[in-house]
Amino acid sequence: MADNDRELVQKCLAGDHRQFELLVEQYQKPLYNSALRMTGNADDAADITQTVFVKAWQNLRSYNPQYEFFSWIYRILVNEAVDCVNHRKRTADLSDDSISNADGPIEEFSAKELEELVDHALGELNLTSRQVIVLRHFAHLSYEEIGYVLEIPEKTVKSRLFTARKQLGEILTKKGIGSYDERSHT
Repeated sequence: MADNDRELVQKCLAGDHRQFELLVEQYQKPLYNSALRMTGNADDAADITQTVFVKAWQNLRSYNPQYEFFSWIYRILVNEAVDCVNHRKRTADLSDDSISNADGPIEEFSAKELEELVDHALGELNLTSRQVIVLRHFAHLSYEEIGYVLEIPEKTVKSRLFTARKQLGEILTKKGIGSYDERSHT
C-alpha cells in the first residue's frame, strides 16, 4: 500500500492530478473516523477531513517518500484536530455516524452501545491521551508512526499510551464496564 501511495503522489506531482482523488477515496473514511473520535463532533470531523486534504494537496511537494503517506497525512489531521479542540474547548456527543460491524440487531445494539460508551469515555480524556489512543487503537499506527505524527520520541509514545490506557480503563470501570487490569495493557 505504501509503495502504491508513493507512486500516486509521484504521478500527481508529475501533473496527473486525478491520482490525488484515489488518495482521497482511500483515506477519507479513516481520517474522518479519527477526527470524529478526537473532536467528538461530526461537523468538526467533516471540516477537519476536508481541510486535511486541502492542506495535503497544497503541500504535496513537501511529502517525504521516506515515510508512509498515511503517516504524513495523519500528522496534518492531528494538528487540525488539536487546533479545533483548542478553539472550541468542548466535548460533544458523537453522532450516529459511528460504524458497527455487528451481525444482527441484538449484536448491533450491544456493539453500538459499547462503542458509544467508549467514545464518551474517550471524550473525558485530555487531548494528549485521546490522540495516542485513537492513533494506536483506531488508526492502527505503530509506535514509530505515532512518534512521527506527534513529533515525539517512541519512548514518549509508549509512556503516554500506558497512561492513556490506564485513564481510559479507570473511566470505563467507573461506568461499570469491566475492571481495569494494568497487566493486560503493557
